[in-house]
Amino acid sequence: MPEPVELPEVVRIARDLIRIDTTNWGEGRSAGEREAAEYVGAYLEGLGLQPEYFEPVPRRTNLSVRVPGRDRTKPALVLHGHLDVVPAVAEDWSVDPFGGEIRDGMLWGRGAVDMKDMDAMILASLGTILRAGEQPERDLVVTFFADEENGGVEGSQLVVRERPEWFAGATEAISEVGGYSIPVGDRQAYLLQVGEKALVWLRLRARGVAGHGSRFHTDNAVTRLAEAVAALGRTAWPLALTDTTRQTVAGLADLCGGDPSDPDAVADRTGPASGFLRSTLRTTTNPTGLTAGYKHNVIPDAAVATIDVRTLPGREDEVLAEIQRIVGDDIVVEISHRDIGLEVPFSGPLVEAMVGALDRHDPGVPVIPYLMGGGTDNKALAELGIAGYGFAPLRLPRELDFTGMFHGVDERVPLDALTFGQRVLTDLLRSY
Repeated sequence: MPEPVELPEVVRIARDLIRIDTTNWGEGRSAGEREAAEYVGAYLEGLGLQPEYFEPVPRRTNLSVRVPGRDRTKPALVLHGHLDVVPAVAEDWSVDPFGGEIRDGMLWGRGAVDMKDMDAMILASLGTILRAGEQPERDLVVTFFADEENGGVEGSQLVVRERPEWFAGATEAISEVGGYSIPVGDRQAYLLQVGEKALVWLRLRARGVAGHGSRFHTDNAVTRLAEAVAALGRTAWPLALTDTTRQTVAGLADLCGGDPSDPDAVADRTGPASGFLRSTLRTTTNPTGLTAGYKHNVIPDAAVATIDVRTLPGREDEVLAEIQRIVGDDIVVEISHRDIGLEVPFSGPLVEAMVGALDRHDPGVPVIPYLMGGGTDNKALAELGIAGYGFAPLRLPRELDFTGMFHGVDERVPLDALTFGQRVLTDLLRSY
């Protein structure tokens, strides 16, 4: 299907960014963000701004620019996005994951929801304001990071350490995975992200004795690892609410008439978003990779699994101790990456401004706080005392499994959700 002759600017930017392959496999393997950063930088320069680049690792490019506000006595607001995306296996997709195809009123491609849509909304909102000869209400620190999909090891973590002056005078930040609509029973609500679970990436390592594949063998590393992975992957972690998730459950229950004493049942009333929300109510430990062996008839002496662990903020150590108990003492548990969890208040002028901006563009739809199961570069900014929120506003069709497309197949975002998001974000930047 041919593209419309005149695409909205926010759609064009998102499409262009999707067409720049910034795949990040993790652990230092990446296509690099340099070309995407140069695209963003050229756009900002076209608005009369002078972005600064920081590339501490070859091709892992970060950039930032400060946009002066009308009232420079107010603390600056950080507006940030990441330019990398997770891998996409083209054979699994119905479109080219890096083609930026427009079909059925949607923009398809890797990064359409995570998070080149928000990158485009940031840029287009700035363009709308500055080309009109206006200024944002306060200074904006507009920053685009590398390596977010690897925990920011070669991106935000290095930026915060080596370029803290970029964020001087900033106290709050907004970025991805919040401000989007979900169905709640027969009604709608917007979720505003005010927290993130802690992240611990683990390797489970089993040792055994190597030998011929045909022999009677009781010391098999693969068997030992498989038993540990199955035990951990099948663990049903108990419900454990935080201040944020209590507010989430109460808000959802009030809308759908559910019983707040049964949080899982309440979450199940949110249609496609239910799995995403249920993950915020407990620890999750998902096996994501297995490595063992080098020939069909050789029993290897070692086997390794990767586990993605997400705990509620502050629960990391107790969860790690329980994981060791579950897998057994003969399995070595190694931490390959660890990040903090976050919770910030669902109150204050910024929250009021975000809620107000949504209400002006979609009147009467309630906004509910939630704790995200994943993580963002807000964790790195927290080291500078900056309180981070998720606010990439999108008004979405009830039937669209939006949260299921994060790192999924056939990632896509409605065009009208992008233009809605740009209007809301522009409104916020003009007024807050």
